[in-house]
Amino acid sequence: MSLRLRLSLILGGAFIMIWALAAAWMFRDLRSQMMFSLDQRLVASARMVAGLVEQLPPLPLNGEASRFSADQLSIPDGMACQVSSLRGEILARSHGNEQNLDDQRSGFHDQEIDGAHWRSFTLARGDVRITTADRQQEREALNRSVLLAASVPVLVALFGSLGVLWVGVGQGLAPLQRMRDALRKRSPDSLEPLHVRALPSELQPLLDTQNQLFLRIGQTIERERRLTGDAAHELRSPLTAIKTHLQVARMTEGEPREQALAHAEEGADRLHRTLEQLLLLARVEGSLSFDDGAECNAEQVARLAMQDASQGDGQRLQLHLSPDAPSASLALPSALAIAALRNLLDNALRHSPREQPVHLSLAGEPGYAVLTVRDFGQGIPGTDLQHLTQRFWRSNHSTGCGLGLAIVQAIVQRCGCELHFDNQADGLRVTLKMPITPAASA
Repeated sequence: MSLRLRLSLILGGAFIMIWALAAAWMFRDLRSQMMFSLDQRLVASARMVAGLVEQLPPLPLNGEASRFSADQLSIPDGMACQVSSLRGEILARSHGNEQNLDDQRSGFHDQEIDGAHWRSFTLARGDVRITTADRQQEREALNRSVLLAASVPVLVALFGSLGVLWVGVGQGLAPLQRMRDALRKRSPDSLEPLHVRALPSELQPLLDTQNQLFLRIGQTIERERRLTGDAAHELRSPLTAIKTHLQVARMTEGEPREQALAHAEEGADRLHRTLEQLLLLARVEGSLSFDDGAECNAEQVARLAMQDASQGDGQRLQLHLSPDAPSASLALPSALAIAALRNLLDNALRHSPREQPVHLSLAGEPGYAVLTVRDFGQGIPGTDLQHLTQRFWRSNHSTGCGLGLAIVQAIVQRCGCELHFDNQADGLRVTLKMPITPAASA
């Protein structure tokens, strides 16, 4: 069922119900007013006949002369009238009416005469009683004709309203039609923002959400494209080196064979690290969830990252805790926090002399846990600081795969952290600020 038909049925049903209730109320009131008007006509006719009787000469006490002609009473057509004395003698009766009307009770009452139902009114005036009446059948026929005449405009207005409703719903849904036509005309591969003219304010959020979806899809496709290109470029060299060393090992014996196998193993290890880093970067930049429900504070993250630091140089890592170090849980998944700090420590260990330690200090500031990694290596030129977080960028003396700091930057962007590099003469200082839970930070 189309949206237009559904809306028309719902609103049309409501219209019909409201119109039906209003019409029933109006017809009931109209019937009541009609019956009241007919009753007032009986009263007016009785009073008119009473006035005419008073203007006639005084009636003898008895005898035929006591009767007078009904033509003198001027009774309206369709109405019966009877004039009788207090003793019950019929003095006059309207033309063509041979039934005796019950005139013993004053006022309005219903009576049945020869199977016909009558509505009568009796007025006592002096020595006579005047009774006027009309048939209930004629009253109902008049009422039906009036109601039928009144129902025609109501039905015309109802069907006219339904027609206007159908057209109005169609016009109201026209912006959705334009959006559908614009989407239908687009190329399946197009990710450009959708533009629809004269869009109502209620549909603008839908259009904005649609364009945001296109943007996210475009970003996802671009990430996949970039990941594929980077992987193809970076994995080609290790695979070529491993293949070359294995070919050398196959053709040699003794010490050269062992060296070739050792170089092949090193290449395999490098290839394994690169693949792990690529997969982690893809997960961080994607929409996969890392939240395992476990809470972890900054000190726990620091100690776990130190345990996971590469190259087996855990003894070179030194942790310094500030008195204001926060004990609150971090407001980001512990897996990402540990991965970011582990990559910073791994980078520091790679770029520091093996006899030099790497310092990790933990402090606090409002809303953040501040972790600072300091190495005592050669540092890095200031012009290269802007390239540190680029994928596969490596300095001249680097032995890594160039993904560690790119992963840290991706985690920073995803989790609302802050990352700062400070190059000093005695080494590089990297500051990573991780948000803590708001309730605890307050």
